[in-house]
Amino acid sequence: MASGDTLKALCLDLATALREDLVGELGAHRGRAHVGARDGRGDGGDVTFAIDERAELLTETFLAEQAPDVAFYSEDRGMVNPSGEEPSWVLIVDPIDGTRPALAGFESACVSIAAAPLLSEPTMGDVEVGCIVEIKSGAGFVAVRGAGLRPQPALSGNRELGRMFWSYGLRGRPARETVEVLSELIDASSVGGATFDLGSATYDMTRIATGQLDAYVEPGPRIVAEVPGMRALFEQVGGGSVLNNSPYDLAAAVLCLEEAGAVVTDAGGETLAERPLLGSGPDFQMSCVAAANADLHEKICASIEAGMGRLRAATHDDSESKA
Repeated sequence: MASGDTLKALCLDLATALREDLVGELGAHRGRAHVGARDGRGDGGDVTFAIDERAELLTETFLAEQAPDVAFYSEDRGMVNPSGEEPSWVLIVDPIDGTRPALAGFESACVSIAAAPLLSEPTMGDVEVGCIVEIKSGAGFVAVRGAGLRPQPALSGNRELGRMFWSYGLRGRPARETVEVLSELIDASSVGGATFDLGSATYDMTRIATGQLDAYVEPGPRIVAEVPGMRALFEQVGGGSVLNNSPYDLAAAVLCLEEAGAVVTDAGGETLAERPLLGSGPDFQMSCVAAANADLHEKICASIEAGMGRLRAATHDDSESKA
């Protein structure tokens, strides 16, 4: 496993196999059962549904048979090394990014796979291949670092918040506090543009590449890190876990958008390239602002900055009133 073409083929083969196995399960209620050894939760802390377990088992079996010299890290399994040797490459696999849309039979569910050299501490910037396949439609996106995105991207030219079509996510996030940070963006775009919660970061971000959306905004980890008391509140909503985006949610989509020419950073405008690639939970989670162009990205980050200020002030005032 030394070349980009070989890794790209492996990622596509695995993504296609997963898609073909799962497409018939979309909307099936049997997939909604909670399974798993950790009270029905995976390594990342989220609920493991039966459809997730099916996808994880197929991933493990496929790679053990087709590429035993490649390790993988997934949402529900964590780090897996089929050969027991010291592999040179690791796949970061989210077999179903958008489990809940998949269980409802919606199209916003994807297989997301990234490939990176297995260094001692690989980062997001080490990802060499990103592969995303939509489960319902079969449409796919493949990026190799330095070689662009296929299919050809069609980024929006919109630079105005008032005309912005964009998405965010509320799964596992406290709604009131999250909306406080995003409220200016929501209000500005609610008539002249549009806001969506589509249930999958991967699907949201690839809509920027297609030109259907202008931006994807997820401030959760910044809220947890910077505002007192927020981690406990996120854990309360998340059933004991903080459920923001982990590397497996973003690794493939970030490379795809970067190769498409979009702008992707954390919610403070800082690069994601140095963030750890392998891991889950609060210490590894990443906020994200992805936008079709730099002008729009700058305006979104400025609005988030103002929203963070409002949330800090509201939290401070609430603490004083309770004292």
